[in-house]
Amino acid sequence: MRKALTGAIATVIIIVVLATGFVVTNPSAETKNPDAYVGITYCGDTVEDGKALIDKVKGYTNLFVLNSGLLQRDYTSVNELGDYAVNAGMYFLPYFGAYVQATFEPWLEDAKARWGDRFLGVYYGDEPAGKMLDDYVEYNDAVTGDVITKTRYGDLFIEQQDGTQINYEIEGPIHLYQPSNGDQPNYEAIYYPDGASNVVNPAPSGFKYSSYQQLQEIKPFKTFEEAYQRFIDRDETNVGFLNSSAQVYTSDYDLYWYDYQAGYNVVWAQIGWNLSYTQQIAQIRGAADMQGKDWGVIITWKYQTPPYLDDAAEVYSQMRNAYLCGAKYIVVFNYYESGSGAYGTMQQAHFQAVQDFWNNVVRSRSENRGSIKADSAVVFPQYYAWGGRWAQDNIWGIFKADDQTATMWDTMQSAIKTHGLNLDIVYSDQNSPLIEKYLRIYNLTKVD
Repeated sequence: MRKALTGAIATVIIIVVLATGFVVTNPSAETKNPDAYVGITYCGDTVEDGKALIDKVKGYTNLFVLNSGLLQRDYTSVNELGDYAVNAGMYFLPYFGAYVQATFEPWLEDAKARWGDRFLGVYYGDEPAGKMLDDYVEYNDAVTGDVITKTRYGDLFIEQQDGTQINYEIEGPIHLYQPSNGDQPNYEAIYYPDGASNVVNPAPSGFKYSSYQQLQEIKPFKTFEEAYQRFIDRDETNVGFLNSSAQVYTSDYDLYWYDYQAGYNVVWAQIGWNLSYTQQIAQIRGAADMQGKDWGVIITWKYQTPPYLDDAAEVYSQMRNAYLCGAKYIVVFNYYESGSGAYGTMQQAHFQAVQDFWNNVVRSRSENRGSIKADSAVVFPQYYAWGGRWAQDNIWGIFKADDQTATMWDTMQSAIKTHGLNLDIVYSDQNSPLIEKYLRIYNLTKVD
């Protein structure tokens, strides 16, 4: 009996020791509410490779981001990798570029029950505001039924329900196309800002619109405020549904303020695209803090060829500075492509940089997150979504820069040089009034 009891006690002790050892070596098991989330994305196509990455990094990360274009379509694979990550003591965040609510809603409810607080939410889409600046974005006009496409060149292309097509060049000529009968080319006319016109292919019964001014009157996106409202409304249903059930994440490289306005709870600034690091930190921190949101960074590619990421020392510096500036999420983008290594395009030196950052900064608590604070702010007008990457960058990807934009550029660059990481960049908004923490404010809100 005593031998049996002694053996049982020994067994319990062994189990406790093993469990204790697990807790010590498992970073995310150290605290229920981490001060920061550190992770590496998995962008591969197989569950096996995803598990291999988890095994490699679970000792020095506490967040697994499933960012696979292929696996997002397979809930079974998502669940298997989520289970594996959570069982390894990590938090889990899956990416979905799109979803069908009827099938996604049951999965989302199951995910919340399945993983509890280890399920952080949904990473939904990428670069909503950035695409508005630089890519094709489609809108459906609820009033007219028109399909509006904002092109990467700043043009607007309108398709009306009767087949009429209108192409508005950015602050330039307007091309009008009307459907012809049979196999004949569309009837076409071009109208110019000075009132001139050029009929390329005449319409036998005349054109639906007869002047530049008439076409300007029906043009969408006439003002900055209208562009803002259309941007906010565009994906409101999908983001709103997710927002009602879970935290919604995205990443972007510009105009983070408007991503938050569109309903995203957490935005990660894409660091590494040869853009100004200091400016991006000022934009993302200012947008998040002024709107009471969390923020983070995702270290992305500097090059389009190997080694893709910046050198390991710079990646470490970017992670550390983001943490000191208050980032709650620090993630490294790790793409998988043909010919990449067993763990994606990240090199061993980059993995080591993440491990060093975890051990030397996050885990040791040798430095305080948020210790670098903003004491100054540049304030832009409320709806003025200027890209701000160069003096002549567009506004909303539709409106050309002007003399006022050049002044804003000069002021912003001077403020960045003067204040460095102590600067925020924010927007005038009655719902997000300027708070008293800023000792110096550069007010640029007087833009017509």
